[in-house]
Amino acid sequence: MRTGLVLAGGASTRFGEADKSTAPVGDRPMVRRVADRLAGVVDELVVNCRADQRAGIASALDGLDYRLAVDPVPDEGPVAGMRTGLRVARGDAVGVVACDMPHADPGLFERLFDRADTAAVPRADGHLQPLHAVYGRHAARFACDRTLADGSRKLADALARLDPAVVDVADATPFTNVNTKADLLRVRGTIDGESASKSI
Repeated sequence: MRTGLVLAGGASTRFGEADKSTAPVGDRPMVRRVADRLAGVVDELVVNCRADQRAGIASALDGLDYRLAVDPVPDEGPVAGMRTGLRVARGDAVGVVACDMPHADPGLFERLFDRADTAAVPRADGHLQPLHAVYGRHAARFACDRTLADGSRKLADALARLDPAVVDVADATPFTNVNTKADLLRVRGTIDGESASKSI
């Protein structure tokens, strides 16, 4: 069984006061776009968020079959968010993606699921992309537990415990993320351009 885990609980400090996970991208909220792209290659969806995001996430994902994994303590970083989601996930392999990656690539996730044992992580331009990756649920949960117990919140420290398979990728577009409102405008322009091309 495959689980898709969307991490939406980040504090979005560079984005301003609004919750970037529900910011509109194309014809839907960003978290919905990411969840929809992942849904086709997994058997279940789990969305990690803060307690104060529940209503916004529920509205954004209306009609989609998913389960929430709410952080017991907010804003502890992606390792804590992953751990929360992994506790809810039922699949042995878990595709993890940040909600601010609206170009998340389902085809690449298929490749990563085929390579995943403890973890399969793409690399583009020399950089690993652990928030668009697939993890063995049990190994990743242990790695997150140990990393947090050691006082670290760094995803790189959790990844170092897993000895991941590295999958080189030529196109870095799937890893484009939205940190600021300027980033959001650029991504919207790209997606609007794609939609216009398809309608011609």
